Amino acid sequence: RVGVFLVELKDRDMSALQKDRMPKMSDAQMTPAQKKAVKEFLVARKTTEFEGPFVPLLRSPEMLSRARNLGDYVRFNTSLPSRLSEFVILITAQYWRQEYEWFVHSGIAAREGLASETIAAVADGNRPRKMADDEAVVYDFCMELLTEREVSDRNYDRLKLHFEEEGIVDTVGIIGYYSLLAMVMNTARTALPEGVEPAFA
Repeated sequence: RVGVFLVELKDRDMSALQKDRMPKMSDAQMTPAQKKAVKEFLVARKTTEFEGPFVPLLRSPEMLSRARNLGDYVRFNTSLPSRLSEFVILITAQYWRQEYEWFVHSGIAAREGLASETIAAVADGNRPRKMADDEAVVYDFCMELLTEREVSDRNYDRLKLHFEEEGIVDTVGIIGYYSLLAMVMNTARTALPEGVEPAFA
């Protein structure tokens, strides 16, 4: 069945597969609950931009608000330094092959000090050759959890040594939150901004 599915997929109009299923809504299209969720989002994030995963999440305004609340923590306030939290986000984005998530966070990761060679290796699905000790620990933990759906004692203990149990839970929380956003955007086919080239082949 997998082979048949892939053949059928190749026969489809690929441009149709890229159409954004849940594009931005106008104010006139929004319910009062949706308008309230957007307003709360803009105030909480201190921004005027309402983009990316939050556009499809708005179809369920309560889900949007609750997800944003978790995102406020895992994006800005975890026990991991921002260089590593962005690294976790990139690993998650590549795992889900989520282009918009990668587009946003690859630039942030570079600004936070993650080496360009490391970012490029993750984009290609490879283990970076040169990583700081804490980066290697985080990479091995995340990849094992994502691919094996569990974590060995070795990788658990290595991460615990660097960031204690709080850091373990925070790392898992970042993976979980950005997996949620990735799945939402993959389902909605959230489009990249015009002129941005996809990162994944």
